[in-house]
Amino acid sequence: MFSALSRYRQVPDIAVPDARGRIVAAKDVRPLPTVTGTFTHIVDSGDRLDGLAFSAYRQPVRYWHICDANPAFLSPLDLLDGGPLVTHRFPLTAGPGAPPWALLIRTLSATVGVDEVHVVDEVTPVPQPGGSVVERRELAVVVTLVRAGADVVALAEAIRSTGFTVGPPVEQGRLGRPVVVPAPVS
Repeated sequence: MFSALSRYRQVPDIAVPDARGRIVAAKDVRPLPTVTGTFTHIVDSGDRLDGLAFSAYRQPVRYWHICDANPAFLSPLDLLDGGPLVTHRFPLTAGPGAPPWALLIRTLSATVGVDEVHVVDEVTPVPQPGGSVVERRELAVVVTLVRAGADVVALAEAIRSTGFTVGPPVEQGRLGRPVVVPAPVS
């Protein structure tokens, strides 16, 4: 039984076997609706989906319209920077020779709570006065880890242990980024 506001109310029932092989009724997969007439909201600290839904629709339980309009996020909490994972970017400086990327990746990947490690090694041409061009090299490591156990100081120390000099980390969260809020559905 679904309420009149439920996103599953119009989804057809299907028959599926349960764990013991009995045939039971269940809801089919609900396809995401086409989103039209959207506007964006810039994520701020303290934002909540029910609050955004109330502002847009005057019904906080319609937060799922906002979730549907942002399918790139696997969890509603990720939309507003409250998900279980957090990402930090650490600017790096390496000594002479090739940076020890393999050692860095191995060390960070073996750290408890680390989910993903990506290295950044980019060369950007920078125009100079007089028409010359200087190449600027940017080194960084981007680490995604479990928010509850996020110890940025310990990560910086682990990075230093591999031979890099580490700059101050920058959290790569959702704050200040847009979230799609679709127009009210009649």
